[in-house]
Amino acid sequence: MSEPAPPLLMFSPAGVLRSIMPLRRAARRLGALGFSVAIDEAAAAKAQRFAGDDAIRLAAIHRVAAARPSVALATRGGYGLTRLLDRIDWKRVAKSVESGTRWVGMSDLTSLQLGLLAHSGGGVTWAGPLACDDFGRTDAEGGVDDVTRDCFLEAMSGALEAVGFRTDAGFDGLAVQGTLWGGNLCVLNSLLGTPHFPRIKGGILFLEDVNEHPYRIERNLLQLQQAGVLDRQRAVVLGAFNAWKKSPNDRGYSLATAIARIRATTKTPILGGLPFGHVPIKVTLPVGARVRLLVDGRNAFIGW
Repeated sequence: MSEPAPPLLMFSPAGVLRSIMPLRRAARRLGALGFSVAIDEAAAAKAQRFAGDDAIRLAAIHRVAAARPSVALATRGGYGLTRLLDRIDWKRVAKSVESGTRWVGMSDLTSLQLGLLAHSGGGVTWAGPLACDDFGRTDAEGGVDDVTRDCFLEAMSGALEAVGFRTDAGFDGLAVQGTLWGGNLCVLNSLLGTPHFPRIKGGILFLEDVNEHPYRIERNLLQLQQAGVLDRQRAVVLGAFNAWKKSPNDRGYSLATAIARIRATTKTPILGGLPFGHVPIKVTLPVGARVRLLVDGRNAFIGW
């Protein structure tokens, strides 16, 4: 007798869905992958640039936490979760994680994932794909990336134990372990100085961002360094920083320049190459898990 399909619930905690079609495509594809898919009643709500007003989106989060599906998958990022952080029932969300719910997403969902770490002190959520952005693309737009799909499926089944990637030269032999945390750089920085920022020492911090010029990336990383965050970590792992436009004022200044400047300010190793961010190919990562980072030559591995 076959096991029942794991329930997957899609919800919209942040930005408005510009069209319902990507959500429907995502539901069909995820159903074909073996999930019993449901869509939260307010997933397509609209209020200005948000997926419903603050009360609607807050209720959706609490509704998902109470339902305790196997997978709680955000439809998209955008902006909106920061508005809700002071009102989220963190105990309710933490209990859903304890009962087995895997909260999955990235971008604006970073604030929910890090807020849970800050308020519960534990519990693993998953930095990974978004329903519409990753499973809702048309075939003409590239469809679903195979690596993204397979990594997500393995993570949701509990089979995924490590991810590997090609990193920069100069870190051969690095072996550190600590709590994996991070996500979107700008969202993470917005939590500094608030009760929703996790005070993690000896962690492995991963970061990504989109539509941010390298000088803004440098400024945000410098803020983390000057706040003492970078120096407290075992390592920093950088994902994709993409979709930014060059400026006539750059005069040779680049993303590599920005990263080199930050590396010069801290003894904490800063590695690049993590396949994660606002790009089609992304791994699924356990935020809040104890992990080990190993580098062999230029091959890096994060295992848990």
